[in-house]
Amino acid sequence: MNEKTESSPLDIEVGTTLSAHSPDGDPATAWQRAKDSYRLVSALNRRKFSIVVIGTGLAGAGAAAALADLGYQVTAVTYHDAPRRAHSVAAQGGINAARGRKVDNDSLGRFVKDTVKGGDYRGREREVFRLAEESARVIDHMNALGAPFAREYGGSLDTRSFGGVQVSRTYYTRGQTGQQLQIAGAAALGQQVARGALRLLVRHEMVDLIVKDGRAQGVIVRNLLTGELQPITAHAVVLATGGYGNIYYHSTLAKNSNASASWRAHRRGAYLAMPSFIQFHPTALPISTHWQSKSILMSESLRNDGRIWVPKTAGDTREPNDIPEDERDYYLERRYPAFGNLTPRDVASRAARERIDAGHGVGPLKNSVYLDFRDALQRYGKETISARYGNLFHMYEDATGENPYEVPMRIAPGAHFTMGGLWADYQLMTSIPGLFVAGEAGSSYHGANRLGANSLLSACVDGWFTIPFTVPNYLADHLGTEPLHEDDEVVQKTLNDAYERFDRLLNIGGTKPPRSFHRALGEILYRGCGVSRDREGLTDAIAQIRTLRENFYQDLRIAGSASRINQELEYAGRVEDYLQLAEVMCVDALDRKESCGAHFRMEYQHDDGEAKRDDENWALISAWQTGNWEGTASFTRHVEPLEFAAVPLQVRDYR
Repeated sequence: MNEKTESSPLDIEVGTTLSAHSPDGDPATAWQRAKDSYRLVSALNRRKFSIVVIGTGLAGAGAAAALADLGYQVTAVTYHDAPRRAHSVAAQGGINAARGRKVDNDSLGRFVKDTVKGGDYRGREREVFRLAEESARVIDHMNALGAPFAREYGGSLDTRSFGGVQVSRTYYTRGQTGQQLQIAGAAALGQQVARGALRLLVRHEMVDLIVKDGRAQGVIVRNLLTGELQPITAHAVVLATGGYGNIYYHSTLAKNSNASASWRAHRRGAYLAMPSFIQFHPTALPISTHWQSKSILMSESLRNDGRIWVPKTAGDTREPNDIPEDERDYYLERRYPAFGNLTPRDVASRAARERIDAGHGVGPLKNSVYLDFRDALQRYGKETISARYGNLFHMYEDATGENPYEVPMRIAPGAHFTMGGLWADYQLMTSIPGLFVAGEAGSSYHGANRLGANSLLSACVDGWFTIPFTVPNYLADHLGTEPLHEDDEVVQKTLNDAYERFDRLLNIGGTKPPRSFHRALGEILYRGCGVSRDREGLTDAIAQIRTLRENFYQDLRIAGSASRINQELEYAGRVEDYLQLAEVMCVDALDRKESCGAHFRMEYQHDDGEAKRDDENWALISAWQTGNWEGTASFTRHVEPLEFAAVPLQVRDYR
């Protein structure tokens, strides 16, 4: 283990060794053996337990609907005006499953190998087996719920390939897969609401976690229409609130996506695992002006038929169609011939950034590369390409004014998915008993890099097929206990803490809106903790974040009051959380002295520029406990060693 050294600028306490509490023995049978050992709650006793689920994306909707259908008292909370607006709708390209329907030698074992290798051996192998095992059930389940998967001529479900694999295991609905799955999941949630089995709170945001006797026993939510704070007590809490990619300001996430629920849980004691593991999507649209508020995602599925290239001559200003074939550098095909344009996202993003930084970038700001469909259009025709990607092509033209049927798309790496998140054990329970995490809010499955089309899968597996088993296993020990009363001392203390926080932010009385601090933070992170990082850049970023946070507390201005609709107040709370989380991200990146997946430290690379892991010292999960955010923050790193039995450690090579 690599602990604090004399050359490190960090003051990190050495914590404990954590256990995932996963079954011993063959990882391929671990999930079934775990389910067989879980304690049950009888049908007559389920109504005696209350559960609150925060978030109604694929993970949250699945968990809430499944638990309500089993008979538990469930409250689902979303800050949207309807569950179907959750950010899961933004996923475009598809959802993976090891169903082996194509005759291309796919299998459950190959799925596990691809996913473990794709995560650069920094995720739990046993959990990947669960992901693979449940994947076939997920497709059948969502198909039964009405998701309109694409079909082959004979009527069977169609598939296509995605980055990091050489088989066809991605099920899809054109470029709308997340939207269609979310509609199906929200409909299932609505059915439980209609039958009176589930209480749904819309336009409510979780602002704190209630912890008593070392257990999570509820949440504090804010009514976004009235400003009223309300406690919701329960026997268990499930957080399914997505990732924190919006911390970069310019990201592919919806602007309302945030990290506050997870960070508030962390402030109450939940460990944060590997927060520096951030995926930069290789096919985001480039930022064209300083005032652009976000980047836009173009599905990775486009890399099935699109070819990525830059001009061979640096600084070439010719129009792309005027550059002849022999003057184009198809750099992914050149460097990674076995996978070509379907290399994993971290590899593709790093390669694009290298070409851009070397002066081969294209577009008005020279910050992008080309994604060209010329050859595919000639081979298959416009009708076929339109059937596969038509809505994506329309979206691109709406955003840029350029017709991708006639000129190549321009793409660039953009902050996207977070592999880091709240640490949770094999049961998806965090370091706070009774607090569970599902979907991107947790750090399961993906290691240091997520393979495309595994995000929708992991959210569905967590929500529909893991939480309904693991939460009852926890609840079985608490039969006969009542939820906390709202007058309980701890409930009232947590409620008052939330009121005081909003009053403190409102009373700063400075001159700058929260957006200005968020934008400045994003610029710091893209420079210091972006696609590539190094010691000097991360050290500078930490110092700049601390200075920015001081300025925030001195010069923040929020108009209005807390007792009404106040989106600036909501935003300020989220930015305050970002300004703390960002420091932990950079500390984690500086502490981890290796390159792995999306965490690429410039000091640690092979002669050919590929990531250089340190398995002797860093084959582990770093789980952070922090404190004293009112002063100089303190950091304690707990560790969970990683083991690989079915997929032995090896150098990740896509050539």
